Amino acid sequence: MCRDRSEAKGLRGVTFAARFRPRGGLSLWLGAALVLTLIVAAALSLVWTPYPPTAIDVPHKLAPPSAAHWFGTDNLGRDVASQILVGSRVSILVGVIAVGIGLAFGIVLGLVAAFSKGLVEDGLMKLSDFVFAFPALLLAIMLTSTFGPGVVNAIIAIGVYNVPIIAKLTRATANGVLSREYALAARAAGRGPIAIAIDHVLPNIAPALIVQATIQFAIAILAEAALSYLGLGAQPPQTSWGKMLADAQNVLYNAPRLALYPGIAIALSVLGLNLLGDGLRDALDPKLKARG
Repeated sequence: MCRDRSEAKGLRGVTFAARFRPRGGLSLWLGAALVLTLIVAAALSLVWTPYPPTAIDVPHKLAPPSAAHWFGTDNLGRDVASQILVGSRVSILVGVIAVGIGLAFGIVLGLVAAFSKGLVEDGLMKLSDFVFAFPALLLAIMLTSTFGPGVVNAIIAIGVYNVPIIAKLTRATANGVLSREYALAARAAGRGPIAIAIDHVLPNIAPALIVQATIQFAIAILAEAALSYLGLGAQPPQTSWGKMLADAQNVLYNAPRLALYPGIAIALSVLGLNLLGDGLRDALDPKLKARG
């Protein structure tokens, strides 16, 4: 009897600990911390920077890090720390809108394909495969070269690439939901596709979409940096991390730190988003981890 009580007490302790243990593990919290740092930097740049990021001070060009200039100055005397802060704002802007475009159009196309079947489904998926056949950066370069450089066109180009990815994921996960008993029962009861999508499909596919959105956000940051580095993204006087890398290559031998700072910012942002995606995957739907 004492043994039974001891086992029951131990079971209650394990259950209590499991109930209040943070889900998602270290990946979730470390990723959230890095992403929160990115958001804080972007928000801070809206109201304050150490110096105007585009202010040129040639007499103090290539100054080393100091109390006056935390990360030093570039080849035109511009404060590097201020540019890093403003660059975070551009990265978030591009990521949010590009991922938003992908979600808005991709979810709709994926749901239409899942509910329609037949020629409509095949046509939408073939179109998605055609767009998806191009590497992300190549497609972005093609579109920005055609319609002109700039952040807006870069956002559109990255967003267009996100659409087929979200559409294919939505279709695949929605088909799984529609084959379950509660979805079949809803159809048998005469409920329409929109009602079934809102009540049954979207709540069940949301975890997979959220995880994919974090991954696409990271890809958007990398793509924007690459486009700006190639001169197809942010244009003067705009500041972005990719443009900082492009400017730094002219003085890389004398001041390698000018490429180091934006490179670290990009790496930490992408790392944070990937860790956040992994943590959210485990927290929202542990089955996704097993499948991966």
